[in-house]
Amino acid sequence: MQCICMFSTMSRVLIVGAGLTGSVCACLLRREMRNKVKIVVWDKSRGAGGRMSTSRSPSNGACTADLGAQYISATPFYAQVHHSFYEELLAHSILKPLVAPVEGVITKEEGLREFVTPEGVSSIVKHYLKESAGAEVQFEHHVTHVLRKGAGWEVQRKGGTPETFDAVVLTMPVPQILQLQGDVCSLIDESQRRKLEAVSYSSRYALGLFYKAGAQIDVPWAAKYIADNPCIRFVSIDDKKRNLDSPDRGPAVVVHTSVPFGVRHLEATQEEVEPLILKELQKVLPGLPQPISIKFHKWRYSQVMSGVAESPGQMTLCPSPLLVCGGDGFTHSNFDGCVESALKVMEVLRSSL
Repeated sequence: MQCICMFSTMSRVLIVGAGLTGSVCACLLRREMRNKVKIVVWDKSRGAGGRMSTSRSPSNGACTADLGAQYISATPFYAQVHHSFYEELLAHSILKPLVAPVEGVITKEEGLREFVTPEGVSSIVKHYLKESAGAEVQFEHHVTHVLRKGAGWEVQRKGGTPETFDAVVLTMPVPQILQLQGDVCSLIDESQRRKLEAVSYSSRYALGLFYKAGAQIDVPWAAKYIADNPCIRFVSIDDKKRNLDSPDRGPAVVVHTSVPFGVRHLEATQEEVEPLILKELQKVLPGLPQPISIKFHKWRYSQVMSGVAESPGQMTLCPSPLLVCGGDGFTHSNFDGCVESALKVMEVLRSSL
């Protein structure tokens, strides 16, 4: 028998993960339930974004590179269904149409609209967190345990004091949900476990190469998909991709490896992998200048290859006290997949709170 969730006037809701799904959830909660919830967002990283990650050059903070998502593609269906989200981001100049040339795209759906983020793709997530004004956003908070505590949840994190919440939303990659200790595993029934364990992700490496002001990278494209290299899959001249005229900040080049390369070297060290990537990059872009700094990132969970079956947008592990999972593992890996999941999670929160 399903219990009915009864919360106090100001329910304390924890959102685990400050990526796109988590930030949109926080924003919608703030807008719809301003006087009913106290919103807390925890993320294990040092900043917001998740896989919508933007890195800065250590020598010039104005020089940035997107190491995760590169640009936003809206199909005609989602451009209509999520019209309000796109219009809001365009109105704030967070999104702008992609006008720079992208080479190597094999197929493109008719009517597809593509956008870039002038301030980096993490600016989307930061916008939604800003719109969650009053939310308590904490970074370097790595959740390890979720335990049933009376009518709520006790959530423990590495090196911190446990805190209690009336509801918990988990938006991290599915394998990380399954790794949580405490009462989560006992709450997942056999059918749910099979679905969660069947979720798969691609893995890859990303490099951000930062150059001094005035450096020239002369290629006719802003971004290119590489089909004939065993290591390199995608290269972007990031300021050119975002249509930035910024001679004072210096260019940045983003490199994504292929998935087979990422899987093959997944457990290797940076010292082992980085030289291999740079060697292959020289074959793709001969004569590339020497960067002044390099940002190295391993995406163990890059894109969802196979999401949770028959669980569109969310999976409720416990209705009372509420424990619900969301994220692109429950939909598909792109902007619209994350927004769709956030909307489904909000339906559950709305009915529970």
